[in-house]
Amino acid sequence: MTIATDKLKSNRAFLCLECGKCTAVCPISRYNELFSPRRMLAEGLFYDAENLISDKLLWSCLTCQLCSQRCPVDVRFSEYMRDVRADAYLQGKRGNPSHGGALHYIMEMVSESKLKQNRTGWINGDLKVKKKGDVLYFVGCLPYYQDFFAKDFDFSPVSIAADTVKILNYLGIEPVILDNERCCGHDLYWLGQLQKFDELGEENMKQFEKSEVKTIVTACPECALVLKRLYPERLGSGKYEVKHITELVAENIDKFNFKELGEKATYQDPCRLGRYLNVYDQPRDSIKSIPGVEFTELAHCRRGAICCGTTNWMNCDITSKQIQKSRLQEAVQSGAGTLITACPKCQIHFRCAEMGDENEKTGIEITDFVNFIAKAIDN
Repeated sequence: MTIATDKLKSNRAFLCLECGKCTAVCPISRYNELFSPRRMLAEGLFYDAENLISDKLLWSCLTCQLCSQRCPVDVRFSEYMRDVRADAYLQGKRGNPSHGGALHYIMEMVSESKLKQNRTGWINGDLKVKKKGDVLYFVGCLPYYQDFFAKDFDFSPVSIAADTVKILNYLGIEPVILDNERCCGHDLYWLGQLQKFDELGEENMKQFEKSEVKTIVTACPECALVLKRLYPERLGSGKYEVKHITELVAENIDKFNFKELGEKATYQDPCRLGRYLNVYDQPRDSIKSIPGVEFTELAHCRRGAICCGTTNWMNCDITSKQIQKSRLQEAVQSGAGTLITACPKCQIHFRCAEMGDENEKTGIEITDFVNFIAKAIDN
């Protein structure tokens, strides 16, 4: 078996120089010497790809794009891995999903057109939302994460949703919240389950059109990437603009009245928000605008930021934990007391890494950008 020539061409795989720069910066390769982006590419190009499709390491790639960013010939490695996984999926091959694959099953189930969900119970009387309007808040998987993770961590995933609405209300926006919103399908896309991804996208886009929204805001970088770039690439462009909440806050920063917090904070660049969507300055500018906040950078930041170690709810293993613990140590070494991230999954993965041996815990506070901003608002 070979990888289809059109896939190799579209992902620029034929241009590989075998220079090894991809492997040199890969977070997985740093801790697992068996994994090499260059080897994965060479197997698809020059050898029988059957071994590659059956290799469990195929699912280890974080698609974080550090390798593509360093590649001198712009090989689209993350997209190459997606396409190989799509071939593997069609042959019934799977990786090692975390949490028993339950979160994957949810993504597949919510693609059914007749599904009716109950996912707005987090909206309390203090939050102002509506059914139709110009601005829609795409909540994403936070209500599902609430059921999975709230009992294990001192952290409520839906608090990110509530504080996002709080911020929008502060700016005079009453957002549309969809009663039957679906998962955006981000993980299915990168796992190669493209048909299911398209089904989810079609269902979501139908609801967007019915709501007649002009702007969609999300607090999840993965949702932002999907709505802004992946849906248009596969399903056609919608009649709306997509913004991550960090962009919206930065655009309106002069409208906020913040109280003094007196904290030293650092920031984790989510892969999808940073390398994929080039959003770096906006969250930093907003955090620095809060009185009393001393901002410090991680050793690896912006374009060189290291991923949180797990993606698509796959292969959560010792390699992932080593990446996460190393990242948390960077946060401690920065002198910060608070690590801010703008991706719900980053926070979940970092908190998971802090579980277990009390002697190995860093003690650093981990919070989401919207929770941090909402805490600073002087009502």
